[in-house]
Amino acid sequence: MKKTVFITGSSAGIGKATAVYFLKNGWNVVASMRSPENETELINSDSLIIARLDVCDSLSIKQSIELGLAHFGRIDVLVNNAGYALTGPFEDASKEQIQRQFQTNVIGLFDVCRAILPHFRTKRSGTIINVASVGGRLTFPFYSLYHSTKWAVEGFSESLQHELLSYNIKVKVIEPGPIKTEFYSRSMDFSTEGKSSVYEMNHQKAIKNMQSFVDQGGTPAQVAKVIYSAAISNSNKLRYSAGTGAGLMLFFRKIMPDSFFNKIINWIVMK
Repeated sequence: MKKTVFITGSSAGIGKATAVYFLKNGWNVVASMRSPENETELINSDSLIIARLDVCDSLSIKQSIELGLAHFGRIDVLVNNAGYALTGPFEDASKEQIQRQFQTNVIGLFDVCRAILPHFRTKRSGTIINVASVGGRLTFPFYSLYHSTKWAVEGFSESLQHELLSYNIKVKVIEPGPIKTEFYSRSMDFSTEGKSSVYEMNHQKAIKNMQSFVDQGGTPAQVAKVIYSAAISNSNKLRYSAGTGAGLMLFFRKIMPDSFFNKIINWIVMK
């Protein structure tokens, strides 16, 4: 029987590349997104359905999972990919911006996991793949709120893995490095937008230097391949780095003292 993957945030970037890759490898795919009426690129296929899902809307989560189950009869893998970055000085961020960042990247991910778990427990199998970031284990200036959500996803996933082990449900975390995608334009919010900030000079310097990382980054297709590898693996391996330089960045973060590693980050980003 063909397996089925359910993907959030499939309208562009990593999510869309993942949907395409699973289809090419013979899977059924439920590609969910906030505005499915705008989707024109995913191929027509009996193995694909496009569902409306906003991770901030619990009803749409429930309905899209029910749609996937009704159409394919089962879901074997959940890929939590939906998210965006709020960047800029923490002090300039409004309470509403902070709440939206956590609602999307953390609470929304929680809600999707909670909605799929009864199905996974009933069939005593399934894999949850949460797309975090290298930014869930290391940090850059002016990404404090985004980083805090990804660190939350890392901790949640590691603990959840213990809880679900006896039900034969696997939990995996994907940690992409800088990826050349619309994430850095379309899927980004700025805490300084429309404001005059005392941090403006340093913020602009950081944006310029961070862009150089992105320009040398990996592609969504590279991340999609790692997600697929995690999905088909029978191991209980938790973390998978993805994209150009991600593994190396995490290796140096692991072996270097905090003070030394953070001095290097500050020099690179704020030089």
